[in-house]
Amino acid sequence: MEWRIGCSGFSYKEWKGTFYPQDMPSIRWFDFYAEHFNTLELNVTFYHFPRVKTLQQWYKKSPAGFLFAVKAPRLITHYKKFNDCKSLLDDFYTVCSKGLQEKLGPVLFQLPAAVHYSEAFLETLVQSMQRSYINVIEFRHESWWRTDVYTALGKAGIIFCGINHPTLPTPIIINNDIAYYRLHGVPGLYFSEYDNSMVKGMADGLLHSKRTRQAFVLFNNTATMAGINNANMLKDYITR
Repeated sequence: MEWRIGCSGFSYKEWKGTFYPQDMPSIRWFDFYAEHFNTLELNVTFYHFPRVKTLQQWYKKSPAGFLFAVKAPRLITHYKKFNDCKSLLDDFYTVCSKGLQEKLGPVLFQLPAAVHYSEAFLETLVQSMQRSYINVIEFRHESWWRTDVYTALGKAGIIFCGINHPTLPTPIIINNDIAYYRLHGVPGLYFSEYDNSMVKGMADGLLHSKRTRQAFVLFNNTATMAGINNANMLKDYITR
């Protein structure tokens, strides 16, 4: 199984002097990050609709074989909630593809907690995705943790995002030959560092899935060095 391990974002001043050398200018932080990890979740695209030129810069700065996961703009997922979004989605997919080319990995759609399960909205999600891309949906309400959701998304080639979050279910869900897992920090959201047993258990759960050929594991407990420490912990475990 191919492992893609990294963090949600990389530009955190809290990492300076611990992960990033004290005397390293921030303009070199991504280069340093990419020497240690083979994927990055671009969260900036959640707040600002991406531009081809900007993503091309990421493409040029990253080493061969590096993959980016790109988070869909909140304009689509949170404000419009996929209503009348065809042109926006078309533009978003096109920008990601042109900008990142073969370094484009999964496209992540994070839904707001206010969106509860409904059969109609599930169908909207399925019909909205362009199936030529690796689409991942992260739900933030527990009502979506149900077998018919996993099945419907799996049939459409859409990945149900596994999650470790203080208020949400944590089982490892595998509904595709690609797994995507986000760890946000428990009990302290964005702050807490996971212990060895939890990281190993998560890794074993992914490894024991016979259908998984590729696993993306992104640590979002980045308010401290926890995300870096846990990403390194996972790297060490799977390379033994």
